[in-house]
Amino acid sequence: MKKILNIIAIFIFSFGFGQIDNIADGESITFRIHYGFLNAGTANLTTQKTNYKGVPHLYAKGTGQTTGAVKAFFKVEDLYESFININTELPSFYVRNVKEGGYRQHFETTFNHDNNTLILTDKKNPANGSKVIKSVKGVQDMLSCFYFLRSKSPSELKVGTVINMNVWIDDEMFPFQLKVIGTENLKTKFGTINCLKIIPSVKSGRVFKEKEGVTMWVSNDANHIPVLLKAELAVGSLKASIDSYKNVKYPLKFTK
Repeated sequence: MKKILNIIAIFIFSFGFGQIDNIADGESITFRIHYGFLNAGTANLTTQKTNYKGVPHLYAKGTGQTTGAVKAFFKVEDLYESFININTELPSFYVRNVKEGGYRQHFETTFNHDNNTLILTDKKNPANGSKVIKSVKGVQDMLSCFYFLRSKSPSELKVGTVINMNVWIDDEMFPFQLKVIGTENLKTKFGTINCLKIIPSVKSGRVFKEKEGVTMWVSNDANHIPVLLKAELAVGSLKASIDSYKNVKYPLKFTK
């Protein structure tokens, strides 16, 4: 259970909106999370145009929390924030502040893409101070990475597409690969919608049963909105489905 909202953060919080410079203020998407038969929690992603250090940025915020019976024995309150440069589509500042049961972590990361370094600050342990870490060209954070992916046009993100990137998570760099393997019509509370089926490559073992134990479906249109995620975990399974949305740039084509 400890990693449930982390998984959602990686594969849902991160799917941002269209071209970064073409995002309307106030997009909001909420997902309902199920762990097995339990209604485990919710995750929400919002966006807002703003300035960061005098430069136009997109501010993305992801929150996740357990609800109901799950919250009674395992409380989760996760916060993710990213300031994404609208011109470069790269993150400038990233926050991960999570409370998961007895686990606490609060990292802040400042990116310097000019010299491929970043500054990591452990806010939970101020005595540790900040440290400069060598990075790589074009690194993304957990929120910005799929904003970048969703900036792809429908002709660029289609069946057969394979995308590789380096993603900064907490205090470590991870290589990710996403493969678009097909299309599928999915039934939702809003109706049926055609989706791209995407397989993210992830490490197996402690969390996932297999290297490719996660499958995500996103709307097969210019939005690329996450509609459904399924993950086979080392213990049990997880499902997250779209529960509400507003201020989406292009109309979602649900059919009854």
